[in-house]
Amino acid sequence: MLSQDTIKTVKATAPVLAEHGYAIIQRFYERLFQAHPELKNLFNMRHQERGEQQRALASAVYAYATNIDNLQALQSAVTRIAHKHASLCVQPEQYPIVGQNLLTAIREELGNAATDEIIAAWTEAYQELADILITAEAKFYEEAAARPGGWRGWRNFVVRQKRQESEVITSFYLEPEDGKPVADFKPGQYISVVVDVPRLGLQQIRQYSLSDIPNGKGYRISVKRESGEGVEHGAGYVSCLLHDYVNKGDVVKITPPFGAFYIDMQANTPVVLISGGVGLTPMISMLKAVLKNTEREIVFVHGARNSRVHAMKERVKAVADTNLRLTSIVFYDLPLEDDVQGYDYDYVGLVDLHRIAQTVLKPDADYYICGPIPFMRMQVEALKGLGVNQSRIHYEVFGTDVFDE
Repeated sequence: MLSQDTIKTVKATAPVLAEHGYAIIQRFYERLFQAHPELKNLFNMRHQERGEQQRALASAVYAYATNIDNLQALQSAVTRIAHKHASLCVQPEQYPIVGQNLLTAIREELGNAATDEIIAAWTEAYQELADILITAEAKFYEEAAARPGGWRGWRNFVVRQKRQESEVITSFYLEPEDGKPVADFKPGQYISVVVDVPRLGLQQIRQYSLSDIPNGKGYRISVKRESGEGVEHGAGYVSCLLHDYVNKGDVVKITPPFGAFYIDMQANTPVVLISGGVGLTPMISMLKAVLKNTEREIVFVHGARNSRVHAMKERVKAVADTNLRLTSIVFYDLPLEDDVQGYDYDYVGLVDLHRIAQTVLKPDADYYICGPIPFMRMQVEALKGLGVNQSRIHYEVFGTDVFDE
């Protein structure tokens, strides 16, 4: 438990962090990577180049300071971070390294304003947060290894099939190299994939939602090429490598499934799935699981530019045409001349829940959202405006950005 003096001191520093947080975090990463360059393998270096990780961590540190007297308010964020850390195989011994460099960065950036009292308080506060995360991650590691077919750390998987789903999305069917079973997962969860990135001279790790239901034999991920420029231009390090160089028969390393975003398979109320772009990948897993294992009513709302980038559309349409429990609604914001309204898509424009309120507003329904951050923010606000209780709205957050719950 944190002392009252520590809580008071840390909370009082929140305005300072609001002003100097980004500079502190910039200095922190510079120190960390200079002293421990091997840790670059754990961080998304593309986000580092863009400053996205720096902004996200600065915001997280500020949130911790402002809620230091009510850590329960951060529970969902802490759980999400712990899942992410477990998928990255973060180890307890790495926390002191991070803490030392963060505290030194605070002292260096704030100078004389970083009194011994402030540094002592932040040392205690950091250790408290580290202990919370280490405990949560240890539990996740144990659970992942204890499940039938489970394991801990990295495991070799063979690409058994590679299937192009659209002009920008390709599915990879992965089976363990050792031929043993694999663990089940909760529909909506993800795995981490690590690949060598020659341009950086590093390994890079990315999380990809599982796009099929558990089968005990293998996993499927559906990956969007993040840039048409290619790896040599620096964008989409991992996605471009997977698309261009990882083929059937190749071996990749993955971690067990993790993630705090998943559907409640014990509920019996209606389900509304709302996705944009490649955000449909966890929704496909949820959709198949609900149809196979429950009698729940489902509405699946998806937004894409047009049919060229709309993955798995024929399969979803075929299921919707033959299953009265499923209603599929598609928005194209830039339909092609060959796209047929009423067949390829239902509405022109961005996903607008107000236009389909009569269909998506179901008694006691749960709403699951995945897509780009602006897309999810728009849908969350729309649902709130339509009177949906916040407790029934669930969304995935990948990358480094978050938005207010």
